[in-house]
Amino acid sequence: MQSWTAEQLRCFLEWSSDRSQLHAAWHVLAHTGMRRGELLALRWRDVDLDVGTISVRRSIGVVRAKGQPGYLREGPTKTCKPRIVDMNPATAAVLRVWKRERGALALHLARPDAVVFGDHEGRFRHPERFSHLFRQTQQHCARALGEHAPPVIRVHDLRHTHATILLRDRENVKVVSERLGHASVTVTLTTYSHVMPGDQRQAAARFAVLVAGAGA
Repeated sequence: MQSWTAEQLRCFLEWSSDRSQLHAAWHVLAHTGMRRGELLALRWRDVDLDVGTISVRRSIGVVRAKGQPGYLREGPTKTCKPRIVDMNPATAAVLRVWKRERGALALHLARPDAVVFGDHEGRFRHPERFSHLFRQTQQHCARALGEHAPPVIRVHDLRHTHATILLRDRENVKVVSERLGHASVTVTLTTYSHVMPGDQRQAAARFAVLVAGAGA
């Protein structure tokens, strides 16, 4: 598991904003903490741009049988539980632009039942090819920015970046867990305990104050 700092994420998204065809996808992943398959399963009816919410109900995965080529299958989320993720206004604005661009390609690509991040034909993107496109985008970024480019991460690490930035800033772990769609807060605590700020020094000082006060 790797993650970018807030500054590294900002650097990448600013660079990709007018250089990557899938900038909107990278932005939404980073700003919502969704899983790759959840993002690729989104339809426009799941996105409320006025209220600023995304309903995460499904996921796209690759199914492989021995001796057979893999195929895409739409199914439930990893925990089989839908959730609603709030967006900030900037993310809603990015999706508005993306929807206009999709509609300009073909009207059916912006209809309620259309796949938000589908291919030019409106079909689901292959998750593994999607990850490959993210690696390619990072390679282009590295060539352009040189030593100032963020380190290479996986597309799934945008999810870890979302969680890490929030938890290091002391966001409520239950809120972060809900955004990520974890089965329980325990999963979040187990996964990200190493990035959560420790409060032992504060606790030790507080304990000393309480003991001293008891003798006053």
